[in-house]
Amino acid sequence: MDMLQPRMRVKIWLEHEDKMVFGPGCAMLLREIERSGSLAGAVKTLGMSYRAAWGHIKKVEQNLGQGLVIKTSGNKGGYSLSDEGRKLLEAYEDWRGAVEEQAFALAGELFPWAVRR
Repeated sequence: MDMLQPRMRVKIWLEHEDKMVFGPGCAMLLREIERSGSLAGAVKTLGMSYRAAWGHIKKVEQNLGQGLVIKTSGNKGGYSLSDEGRKLLEAYEDWRGAVEEQAFALAGELFPWAVRR
């Protein structure tokens, strides 16, 4: 019988009064907007609809009380991250990475199998 080699998954997000403040979906969308320079390019890469992505961004912006993206050009085109959006994305990615490192180390101590990332 093959040796069990489970893969670790950690999914973390921030909420306030049961409303999403920031999580992995928004982080992935913002990272792709930054990479591609447009919402249209981001949704194409992520396989999302433009409307769903825009709605998600607007909902998170409303819950946070600050803008995450700024328009840089044309319709369904150029967007970049606001300073606040960039800072939030970087803070979230740093936090997620630290939590994953701790979870991976703890899994190695507690479980009898080699846990993969």
